[in-house]
Amino acid sequence: MTLRGAFEAGRFAVTAEIGPPRGADAEAITRKADLLRGWVDAANVTDNQGAHVRMSSFAGSLLAMRAGVEPVMQLTCRDRNRIALQSDLLAAGALGIPNVLLLTGDHPRFGDHPDAAPVFDLDSTQLVWAARSLRDGGTLASGREIGARPDWLVGAVENPFAPPRRFRARRLAKKVAAGAEFVQTQYVFDVDVFTTWLAELRDLGVTERCRVLAGVGPIRSLRVLEFLRHGVPGIHVPDQVVRRLRGVPADRVAAEGVTMCVETIQQLAELPGVAGVHLMAFGYERGVPEILGRAGIAPRPAPRPAPRPALTGSAPGAVTTEGLGHAG
Repeated sequence: MTLRGAFEAGRFAVTAEIGPPRGADAEAITRKADLLRGWVDAANVTDNQGAHVRMSSFAGSLLAMRAGVEPVMQLTCRDRNRIALQSDLLAAGALGIPNVLLLTGDHPRFGDHPDAAPVFDLDSTQLVWAARSLRDGGTLASGREIGARPDWLVGAVENPFAPPRRFRARRLAKKVAAGAEFVQTQYVFDVDVFTTWLAELRDLGVTERCRVLAGVGPIRSLRVLEFLRHGVPGIHVPDQVVRRLRGVPADRVAAEGVTMCVETIQQLAELPGVAGVHLMAFGYERGVPEILGRAGIAPRPAPRPAPRPALTGSAPGAVTTEGLGHAG
């Protein structure tokens, strides 16, 4: 079972996220993959998320594959010019990484090296076009022909809730015209607004050419609630969600947040045009089976993990933290 296979079979697809560590601990990827294996069709391996330095998405994707989880390799325009971006895409194709997710990326000023020089030679739509040219046309962005072509699925991201909302469907339509085959959205906490955006996509014919994976995730504390509301641009948390989480005892907030996530997945699964969900459970990967099981999503067959040879230079027990949100 692969992400491509889920799409082709019309099965409700599930992707999740694996945040690489801030260090050279290969087992950090393996531990997260072990929690997700058998429950997701693929897992994003983030690319220096939030402009914070971490193990590369490319290395993390290879480690996830070795652990038996199909990766979605994220690639941002923030740190690379078009030469490096195309080089990394070709490397992913050569080593069998089956999916790439192409983003503009958060500006360095938001990360741990705010004085770093941003690149942004291409934007995400241009990078999607370059990826399709490599795969389908066998040409670089310069027009020069390449040898063996890569064969990955091309993904993009979109935020249905970012202002001005009336342009968000058309923005995704441009990425689909450039070559995006699936899209993962920002967190969906307001299903009504998401439903309106989805209807606009259907009117534009986007859902016939691009699989939509709706972003979901549990809010497990009031601190995280406030961070999502005020600390991450582009995330929309409606008042009814705030009231519901603040209306339960402090020791019940985490459970209520999980229940809300389950209910959201169930609502989204009923919407025409939704091909699946992208479950963002940062630091709570162990809860993914519970969330999906309660939402009525069955486990899926997963390949056996490849043998894990001993790696030198790893740092067992390294502490990792994850960023939230993405810039598409």
